[in-house]
Amino acid sequence: MKKINALMLATVITGILFATPDIAAAADGIAAGKTLYSASGKRLGAIYRVTEAGNVQVIINGKMITIPAEKVAFADGKIKAAAERNALLASR
Repeated sequence: MKKINALMLATVITGILFATPDIAAAADGIAAGKTLYSASGKRLGAIYRVTEAGNVQVIINGKMITIPAEKVAFADGKIKAAAERNALLASR
């Protein structure tokens, strides 16, 4: 039992030490839980996750949509995608 606990602790510590958060997305304020807006300013939904590469994932109409990092920006006090809802759903 002690060997298993030691192994679990080592795994957790390794995960913490080698985690690589996306510094660029964090610096822009783009993070999970924040609201994502379309290019025209309409609310798309809450950001589900930001990948290590900085890609933003959001669930729209029950579908997971991944938006490349270069198509998401912090502008006018909002996190905006460079497309509208229909275009994002069609790209899936």
